[in-house]
Amino acid sequence: MPNLSNSNEVNAEGDIFNETDQIRDKCLQDLKQWLSEVSLNARTEDKYLLPFVRGCKFNLSKIQRKITNYYIMKRDRPEWFSNRNPLLPNLQDLIKLGVFVPLKKYHDNKMVIVIRTAAHDPKRHTWDDLSKAGMMILDVACMENEVAQTNGVIAIFDMFGMGFSHYRTLTPTLIKNIVFAWQNYHVRPKQLEFINSPIYINVALNIFKSFMTEKMKGRVKVHFGGVEKAHTIVDKEILPFEYGGNEGSFESLGNFWFEKLLEYKDWFRDDERYKAS
Repeated sequence: MPNLSNSNEVNAEGDIFNETDQIRDKCLQDLKQWLSEVSLNARTEDKYLLPFVRGCKFNLSKIQRKITNYYIMKRDRPEWFSNRNPLLPNLQDLIKLGVFVPLKKYHDNKMVIVIRTAAHDPKRHTWDDLSKAGMMILDVACMENEVAQTNGVIAIFDMFGMGFSHYRTLTPTLIKNIVFAWQNYHVRPKQLEFINSPIYINVALNIFKSFMTEKMKGRVKVHFGGVEKAHTIVDKEILPFEYGGNEGSFESLGNFWFEKLLEYKDWFRDDERYKAS
């Protein structure tokens, strides 16, 4: 992981959700007991359960629902969760292009991720390719940084270049699946910020919002204007060069994440077997 600053680790008496050793251990014990009785074929190591536990604020029924949805999604979306090999040309191109990049530094103790929705050529890459690459990066980023579990993520969607060739393949079914993933992944999406927004963005966003919970709808914010709008969302200095910041280019960030995913190549192969039966 890059040298992330302002990190917020959860201590033994963590102050994010009043987390204590006793509360955490009891919740994990109850969760593992439940997992032993259902057919989700889920990972049961603490490091993989804690993101769900913290994301649901130790509410066991919410944790169970979210884990169930997550492992059903892994079963039902093979286009996203099978053959997750970063060396595949279609994935390697997107990762190196920097279409989905967690930044090097946090803002307000939250991980910041920039998603460049139209940086790819829709004739070469599909939305499923982008989703697959993005979730691979998100998996690794969350494993290596507790702050994504505890304080959550600020997602900046750069809409620059979005045209008909991009929109025409965004079917309602695909949008529904993407929103389902946002709401059931093991990370806390705290802000969904759209920059370089076209004037007709609300037409597309209304479809997305139709599948969102009320809580998630309240986290969506649209910004009209150029990349300088990103400076109103997070500290300018932590942004890539292309956005007027100081923390590397999208190319360098893309290359970093490609090398990082290569380190997890065996993990991705093994992870495919964990899904609902």
